[in-house]
Amino acid sequence: MTAPFYVSPEQLMKDRADFARKGIARGRSVVVVQYADGILLVAENPSQALHKISEIYDRIGFAAVGRYNEFENLRIAGVRLADMRGYAYDRRDVTGRGLANAYAQTLGTIFSSGGEKPYEVEIFVAEVGDDAAHDQVYRLTYDGSVADVRGHGVMGGQSEQVDAHLTEHYTEGLGLEEALRLAAAALGQDSTPARDITAADLEVAVLDRTRSQPRKFKRLPDATVASALST
Repeated sequence: MTAPFYVSPEQLMKDRADFARKGIARGRSVVVVQYADGILLVAENPSQALHKISEIYDRIGFAAVGRYNEFENLRIAGVRLADMRGYAYDRRDVTGRGLANAYAQTLGTIFSSGGEKPYEVEIFVAEVGDDAAHDQVYRLTYDGSVADVRGHGVMGGQSEQVDAHLTEHYTEGLGLEEALRLAAAALGQDSTPARDITAADLEVAVLDRTRSQPRKFKRLPDATVASALST
């Protein structure tokens, strides 16, 4: 009888992490920037139908990188969870932190399971508050890890170069147009020399706390984005 093939748990987890990271890095980055009136979400995405950025609930937005079918399944699950919790209890009981915890449990379970491959995704869950101090942005990685994001964040693609640009140029209290120009310039830093990304290649949405209606999520059309980038 031949001895069964053995892989140590440490090596198995390392291989699964390397597999997920390589898949995520093949895509383009997504940037989140806190500005004076809310939270800006920007992705390089020329598709008009396959969104990387979506609404989850009244004040909560979702952005993702990686395999579309995998993060779309997570988005749908998040919408269902939020709707169910808001209907059964109260709309105020639906929070970004609660959704981030649910996503973390799901991703962590999938990553540690030996029966299926890990999800090749990273996620932002953003919730806009009544003021900037109460904004919440969480970054979730393929293994279920959660990080609290303050000011700005980036995931996917060549994230180190993009994040370095954001760190160097970001200041608190930016206006929407300033934040949008910063995000677009940062996304172009993933190559040498840096690229100029057009409005048609960007997917942009905001969680705008100044909106009078309960739903704070709003997509910005290409014309608005182009106007901001040309200023």
